[in-house]
Amino acid sequence: MSIIYAKRLKGWRFVLFNGCLGLSHALVLFNAGAYIAMLPRVAGGLGIPLSYATWTQTDYMIGLALAFPVGGWLSRRIGEYRPFVAAFTVFALASLVCAYSTSFYVYLAGRIVMGFAGGLTLPLGQSLLIKEFPDKRKSMGIGVWSLFTLTPFTFAPPFGGWIADTLGWRWLFWINIPVALTIAGIVGALLYQRGYKPIWRRFDFTGFILIAVILGCLQTILNLGNDWDWTNSPLIDVLIIVMAISLAYWIVWELGARYPFLDIGLFAHRNFTIGALSLFLGFLCFQGLLSMLIVQLQVTLGYSSWLAGLVFLPMAIFAKPMGGLFHEIIKRFDARLLASFNLLGFAATYFWLSRFDAVDAYAELFWPKLLEGICLGSFFVPLTALMLHGLPPERQWRAVELAGLMRIAAGAFGITLQTIIIYQRKPQHMTRIAEVLTPLSPRYDQAMEPLLATGLSERQAFIKLAKIAERESVLNAMNDAYWLAGCLFVGLSILVWLAYPTRQPAKPTTARALRRKAQEALSEGP
Repeated sequence: MSIIYAKRLKGWRFVLFNGCLGLSHALVLFNAGAYIAMLPRVAGGLGIPLSYATWTQTDYMIGLALAFPVGGWLSRRIGEYRPFVAAFTVFALASLVCAYSTSFYVYLAGRIVMGFAGGLTLPLGQSLLIKEFPDKRKSMGIGVWSLFTLTPFTFAPPFGGWIADTLGWRWLFWINIPVALTIAGIVGALLYQRGYKPIWRRFDFTGFILIAVILGCLQTILNLGNDWDWTNSPLIDVLIIVMAISLAYWIVWELGARYPFLDIGLFAHRNFTIGALSLFLGFLCFQGLLSMLIVQLQVTLGYSSWLAGLVFLPMAIFAKPMGGLFHEIIKRFDARLLASFNLLGFAATYFWLSRFDAVDAYAELFWPKLLEGICLGSFFVPLTALMLHGLPPERQWRAVELAGLMRIAAGAFGITLQTIIIYQRKPQHMTRIAEVLTPLSPRYDQAMEPLLATGLSERQAFIKLAKIAERESVLNAMNDAYWLAGCLFVGLSILVWLAYPTRQPAKPTTARALRRKAQEALSEGP
């Protein structure tokens, strides 16, 4: 029989343990954020189109999403530290595959395994941290964990870009290997033979396989759509049929299962549905637009990976401080009010960014990105509070698992959807420009005159003008994506008012307050 956490770590062991868990969380989030700035270089390094390189990010996040609830089940069934150590060992091995692989599909498989292994560590790591703190200091432990949520993600794009430009994009994986193995080794040594109290609950393999098929099919359809002409492709048609059948069977199965993989009965609660949907759509837009801008700054405007990632550094200034502030503010205000203001802030940011053009780009991006950082820091807390309001304590962790899977998967969907918007809108803007810049139009002469004045021949000037027109069509398509996101956030700011008002107990118990704080911290993931 296992011994149940007989002794907690103390002294330098306790400090080392906290450092390892913080670093573990940062490593997983860093691999989600830093990789975005590397996508064009990954495409060049593997000799594949940029659209295919995007798969390696979206499928990483799908693996991350699927593993999120599995990690919670493992912590209850066999304890935390053994699967935590195993997950980081697998993470290191998958990184080794990615570092060496020259085959796209082998590399893609490595990224998926990395995502799944990393996703397991998120709930496991938080549970380990909370259990190691004394009862009177568990709130401090949750605060330590919270420090390693948004911070690595907002700093990741510029550092990922620097790695890609200076060392080469494969160095992300070379760095992963010693860091992941060090984390696994130290945590395993510190907690060796540590016992646990198992909670015997059957794992819903059927529900897990079905949701994996659904998410895998949907993400593959989105990944292939532009390149394979959507429903004109027999493969996409087959994927749609498989996804539809799996979805219908999964819903019936999960509603009838005693211990479902995901508790979809939570959607019967109005506040959960509104909160989870707002998190899903909000993160879909945020993650998709972030990826779109970083990639297009490199591909369309010729930025280096470092400079493209550096554009997002202003977000880091206020993101984490605002998160800490809102953890206190939420105790005194209705979550609907705070969520509505936050969503309107996102709407204002994206309407502002929809006016972006290539002239003086950094000056145009700094202030809206600063505002976006403020909005990101205040995004999760009110929506999580809204989502959990009215749920019994035994279902709140299940709600966090379901919403976490939805939100992380939304990030993957958002990256692909923004490429679809660019792909669909760019030809339309190109056509409009071509209609205006005809050889018989005065605007055509006005556009050609400064190009000819530089000494270019008429043919060279025409080619240069065509490239400028293509760049402008991409920028206009990006602005369309920002404008659509702004409209969506306005709609979400109204939707949250349909939820029931949140009223927290005047004097909540210590256990309830800690549980809520832990749930909010875990919701602020990648």
